[in-house]
Amino acid sequence: MEKRVHDVDVLMKGGPYSHVVEAGGFMFVSGIVPTDIEGKLAVTDDIKAATELVLTNIRKALESVGSGLDKVVKTTVFLRDIADFNVMNDVYKTFFPKNPPARSCVAVREVPGNFPLEIDVIAIK
Repeated sequence: MEKRVHDVDVLMKGGPYSHVVEAGGFMFVSGIVPTDIEGKLAVTDDIKAATELVLTNIRKALESVGSGLDKVVKTTVFLRDIADFNVMNDVYKTFFPKNPPARSCVAVREVPGNFPLEIDVIAIK
């Protein structure tokens, strides 16, 4: 099976990983945190704005490799505070209004950069 790696110019990269790895017809998007490289913005204290920014960045990453949010089959949400679940969920469902993907959501002790959440996804091309 062939593997292709993709980096997305408009996304920040904080380590030795690829933004998207394509393999076997799937797109594996690395965990995205709420940063905006163009606007030099990092959201650390507003779960609503953070969730919107993360999912917008995931959309950009998927579209840059010929996929999209409608092709997402699985997401994993890492929340810094489980008390943010309902607000995150309200924003999340606006990005996946029909046939939402499978999802796991866990509360973690910390998200790198002290961000309120991180989301990774698996999509088809």
